[in-house]
Amino acid sequence: MSLPRLALTAGEPAGIGPDLCLKIAAEPLDAAVVVLGDPQLLRERAEQLGLSVAVQPVTAVPTGRHQPGTLPVLPVPLAGSRAPGQLDTANAAHVLALLEGAARGCLQGEFDAVVTAPVHKGVINEAGHVFSGHTEFFAEQTGGQLPVMMLAADTLRVALVTTHLPLRAVADAITAERLERVITTLDRDLRARFGIQRPCIRVCGLNPHAGEGGHLGREEIEVIEPVLARLRDQGLDLDGPLPADTVFTPRHLAGADAILAMYHDQGLPVLKHAGFGRAVNITLGLPIIRTSVDHGTALDLAGTGQAEAGSLLEAIAQARRMALATQSPA
Repeated sequence: MSLPRLALTAGEPAGIGPDLCLKIAAEPLDAAVVVLGDPQLLRERAEQLGLSVAVQPVTAVPTGRHQPGTLPVLPVPLAGSRAPGQLDTANAAHVLALLEGAARGCLQGEFDAVVTAPVHKGVINEAGHVFSGHTEFFAEQTGGQLPVMMLAADTLRVALVTTHLPLRAVADAITAERLERVITTLDRDLRARFGIQRPCIRVCGLNPHAGEGGHLGREEIEVIEPVLARLRDQGLDLDGPLPADTVFTPRHLAGADAILAMYHDQGLPVLKHAGFGRAVNITLGLPIIRTSVDHGTALDLAGTGQAEAGSLLEAIAQARRMALATQSPA
């Protein structure tokens, strides 16, 4: 198998993304890694952090395995401030250019996967760009029809039917069409990118006690159960709808390859409690591989040396595994 080529976007320049890129440069990464970012920013941040890292501007991803102590960088210049912790709307276009370059490189075969450091959605929108998150952005850039957000920590994987919605909008968003597309995407990518031959997916109900036979809501009876029955007839291994307050117990987790939650805060608090700092955000349903950290920009930690790189290292390792799983046999 060939060495995976990974593009790492440096994220919001005022946040901890540049710090994390510099910290992982010391690690013996089993991949060819290149950062998309501003070389001068990275040099200045390395000096602030007291890190000895050789920032090397390049024109293409290196062909060999990552060399600890070096950081190859595809230059994307900043337009605004380089100060850690101080957001600048002038840098919003820079952040989007990082993501566009990574997506384009993956589609053109230059990279096998993209790993993203955190961005700050607020400052991007304040600069006049409509931006709801990495997931939606990469879907638009690559033609992905319905991206699915999944977070993983160790052996626990949690995927979401809906993502960043107000709670009052969730029930209306869970349609039979959406649910079926999310489940088929999850099943397909667990097979293709994780090497799981027949994934076992446990599906949460929407309401407390999974609706309790219709006494606490009818979404399970009218939407979720019919979709699951139809997909079971097609050969998918689906269990549910199950009460969300018990699906994460050892008995239900045993043998499960993924848990499908109906909304963001139904599934992710459990996962982040189990593995915060080493969890990975994975976007399914795209023609490219994309992983990310499980945390935000942490502006107060930028430039202090206190940011932990554990989640980024896990995201790189996960992207590498997925890239290898999708390579055709020699």
